[in-house]
Amino acid sequence: MTDEDTLDCVVAGGGPAGMVLGYLLARAGLRVTVLEKHADFLRDFRGDTIHPSTLTLLRELGLVEDFLRLPVNRVTTLDAVVDGTRVTVADFGALPGPDAVLVLAPQWDLLDFLARRAGRLPGFRLLMSTTVERAVVERGRVVGVEVSGPDGERTLRAALTVAADGRGSRLREVTGAPPVESGVPVDVLWFHLPKPPDAPPDTLAYVGGDGLVLTIERGDRYQAGHIIAKGGFDALRAAGLPAFRDRLARVAPHLEGPARTLTDWSQVKLLSVQVNRLPQWHRPGFIAIGDAAHAMSPMFGVGVNYAVQDAVALANALALVLLRLKEARNRAADDRSGATPPDRRLAERLAGELDSALAAVQRRRERPVRRMQRLQVLGHRRIARPPRGDRFAPRWVGPVLRVVTPRLRRRVAHFVGVGFLPEHPSPLLLRSAHPADGEIE
Repeated sequence: MTDEDTLDCVVAGGGPAGMVLGYLLARAGLRVTVLEKHADFLRDFRGDTIHPSTLTLLRELGLVEDFLRLPVNRVTTLDAVVDGTRVTVADFGALPGPDAVLVLAPQWDLLDFLARRAGRLPGFRLLMSTTVERAVVERGRVVGVEVSGPDGERTLRAALTVAADGRGSRLREVTGAPPVESGVPVDVLWFHLPKPPDAPPDTLAYVGGDGLVLTIERGDRYQAGHIIAKGGFDALRAAGLPAFRDRLARVAPHLEGPARTLTDWSQVKLLSVQVNRLPQWHRPGFIAIGDAAHAMSPMFGVGVNYAVQDAVALANALALVLLRLKEARNRAADDRSGATPPDRRLAERLAGELDSALAAVQRRRERPVRRMQRLQVLGHRRIARPPRGDRFAPRWVGPVLRVVTPRLRRRVAHFVGVGFLPEHPSPLLLRSAHPADGEIE
């Protein structure tokens, strides 16, 4: 096992949070390595929604036009069918600014896009097929990670170590306390269905007495989901696939034909829904962000958005400190007198500033996360209530929704698409290392 020169930052996890953070810090002139345990980004049934606030971030970085040239699906409204009554629950077109749209794109397209752009920056490195084994801790401070990959085992040392590797993170335990779990009474089954020739207008959700079915548009097919009671998958399997297909058709009748393509349970993937949050996201030299710090449920589709916002907030808070720390450490390393030079003392002081900034990032991001998680848990409890016969809600709810939702569409669009505390890159992060790349100088 060999040690490499100290990086400015090492990031575990090549998901949206890790890739955005790596790109932003490298753009500021820092040396960043992002570690992804898989050989590629092709994992299905991930969050596919790119929210208006994330589009605004890409616009501010000069990336949005190129991103939108990818094969994406733009959605200006979100509809739901509740007990047969169609209602528009969110109108993103009513939001201010040029990014008044929700974009549906396979997550691997977003990650490939970010990897290509970050790869043009001299300080960025992405190591695929590389697993983080454990954190390296010296005198109470996280100073890097031990990893295994195609070249064997090695140690990557860094001024800052970031866990962005999801709810199964191997690093989050270094914070010293397990996550606090919120009781979630539901799980989600994900599967693909062909879109029927006579498909109705794009619809996010169908709700009825047999539960809730999601239909996310992907060209000629749906990425579909079905909400079930927590731990209820075994009973559903025991009842058989025909009963499952009938259940889907009762909630969304136009899926009766497409559901026949489900011929084996291997086509159905179980997502065990979690909502949790670490009591403390950080310790000296380390912080967790995204699902590694706070696992979000699929409700409202905000997980990617909140992970990206964490990355922006962290880059805003840490980029300048890391740059100053890098300079001080370089000067201290050049001193061969054997004494403790001023630059070494400065590096120690800046390390303390870095740790204070990590605590400030948690304070800033924890507030919107708590609010959203609270609403997610309330929503899950409502969905998990026993049905009223063959209906999800009393008959008077449909007419009321048609009257009330026009007043709420913009508020729901802002709540879902923008969130409680959208982040914007600092001027330092807007400075481009490669003007020819089409980014802001």
